[in-house]
Amino acid sequence: MGLISPAYGTIFWMVLSFGLVFFILAKFAWGPILKGLKGREESIEEALQAAENARKEMAALKADHEKIMTEARAERDVLMVEARKMRDEMLEAARSEAVKEGEKMLENARKLIESEKVSAIGEIKEQISVLSVQVAEKILRKELSDNTKRDALMNDMLKDLKLN
Repeated sequence: MGLISPAYGTIFWMVLSFGLVFFILAKFAWGPILKGLKGREESIEEALQAAENARKEMAALKADHEKIMTEARAERDVLMVEARKMRDEMLEAARSEAVKEGEKMLENARKLIESEKVSAIGEIKEQISVLSVQVAEKILRKELSDNTKRDALMNDMLKDLKLN
């Protein structure tokens, strides 16, 4: 028996031992192996499906996030516009209040100046009248110091009274 030509006895025992091992493997090992492979295949399929679902959910969450961010930006813009409008209104109200207050103060100052002017004119008139009386008094004293002049003045006054 050479290496190239096998013996029939060896072939018989090899086929018999291969058949026996094949039968034992087919009966006891391939069922659990195939069942394990099938379970693994199903778990991989479920994992792939879960990953796909997670990807879809992430895409939906991202879209929701973008929508929320867009709404938040729009709301922020609206709030900023309202805040600016409110600020402008407050500034305008304060400005108009300041103008009114300034006009009121100016009017009060004008009234005060006018009353002070009237008061000053009154005081000047009073002083002028006092001075006029004093001047007239001095003139009359000087003129009436002489008895003849005094008598002549009295006579003139009496004539004026009789005529009226």
